[in-house]
Amino acid sequence: MNEFLLSRRTFLASACCVAASPLVTPVTFAAVPGDKRFVTIVLRGALDSLYLLQPYADPMLKSYRPELALDPSSGLIDLDGQFGLHGEAAELLPLWKSGELGFVNAVSTPYRDQRSHFDGQDVLETGGQDVSDVNTGWLNRALATIPRSESRKAIDVNTSAELILSGPNPVNTWSTQSDLAIEPDELDFFKRLYGNDPAFSKVFAEAMNTDEDSDTIFGTNARAANPAGVAKLTAGMLKGDYRLASFSIGGWDTHVGQKGIFRKPLKALVAALTTLKTELGPDVWSKTAVLAMTEFGRTVRQNGSKGTDHGTGGLAIIAGGAVRGGKVYGKWPGLREDQLFEGRDLMPTADVREIAAALLHSQFDVSAGDLTSKVFPGLSLDLRSQGFLRG
Repeated sequence: MNEFLLSRRTFLASACCVAASPLVTPVTFAAVPGDKRFVTIVLRGALDSLYLLQPYADPMLKSYRPELALDPSSGLIDLDGQFGLHGEAAELLPLWKSGELGFVNAVSTPYRDQRSHFDGQDVLETGGQDVSDVNTGWLNRALATIPRSESRKAIDVNTSAELILSGPNPVNTWSTQSDLAIEPDELDFFKRLYGNDPAFSKVFAEAMNTDEDSDTIFGTNARAANPAGVAKLTAGMLKGDYRLASFSIGGWDTHVGQKGIFRKPLKALVAALTTLKTELGPDVWSKTAVLAMTEFGRTVRQNGSKGTDHGTGGLAIIAGGAVRGGKVYGKWPGLREDQLFEGRDLMPTADVREIAAALLHSQFDVSAGDLTSKVFPGLSLDLRSQGFLRG
């Protein structure tokens, strides 16, 4: 059995590139002490921040995006008189109004210029300064810095962890599906092996009933797990021994016909966030922080195919009872051509790693010294400036 699992992991790692992933990818867990939770969601494909959260008060937006720019009279939900939320994310409005959803504008990793999905995602997940800086995931390195985290335990079922949680510190991975089906005798093996673990047994049963459909991401046909099912699985584990979870939502690469393509990943993101709150329940949700982030933003100008191309500055989404939401954070750089990065992209004014670092500090007491030397090497960090933290 161990040899079988190892060969399967090796095959999946070599045959499937990072970007060509299902709409919702495997979920990775880690058990650490304390009552606070942290969930990361990687939005693969480069979310168009200017389409999800539109600076509709800026007159330049419509000149750059005649087909993509909205306003409160055409399906946009006004948030603060300057920014509006895409109308198809309306189910997130209660979270915004209750202060459990916020946005951080104009963020990016240190990755610049080349705009490759693969390299951009690697930098996002390793937390380094460039592609070759480090080869382990920042969330995995964070495990070693969490006080009293030696009590964590690990299970690796079906497939290996994503890069963000890959490294020497043990994590637990459960995939709701893969292109290589698990044989009935293998399922029986896992049921017997973990039959006395109530938390695992419960979420294992739920995961086996998760809906699937098909989707084409980056030209690769792959089965995709129901995002609500993945979020329900995640919540079940977080209500047990687990305190860290990570999964991805793909489909954000909107070069052509963005209006239509954007709907599916947006629906998945909305379902994931709302299901997490519902399934975690008020008590656990109040102790939970969620960070959704993407490898880079998209061009300020729409292209000739009514889509957008790879850009730089983007958006981070924060949610949960542990964050101070109901506000758009970040220093807005403006949309005049002389304010754009290389005359084409939203100018980054903050490092997305600062947000992740602040949440690790608030949720698990990771020290500033460990954050800037071990988790995010070379990061300049002022925890006092992070207004989205409660307390």
